[in-house]
Amino acid sequence: MGTQIQNSLDLGRMVRETRKRLKLTQPQLALAANVGVRFIVELEAGKPTIRLENILRVLQALGGVLSLEGMDSFISNTPAEASQ
Repeated sequence: MGTQIQNSLDLGRMVRETRKRLKLTQPQLALAANVGVRFIVELEAGKPTIRLENILRVLQALGGVLSLEGMDSFISNTPAEASQ
């Protein structure tokens, strides 16, 4: 089981702790994730309105992925069914 994220502050804290553990600066992480330094600052501060696409880039740059638990019974196995 991974880290539980309940809100944007939890996500920001997790990103900051992981970045520091990897000994990366905010500018280094921004460069690796192809986002701006301001985005990293806002993400780590827990800004609630932030682009999911960029969050995914940052998580990937940190070696992480986003996964959802407990929703399996609602997810279709085929892309055609999922889009309806």
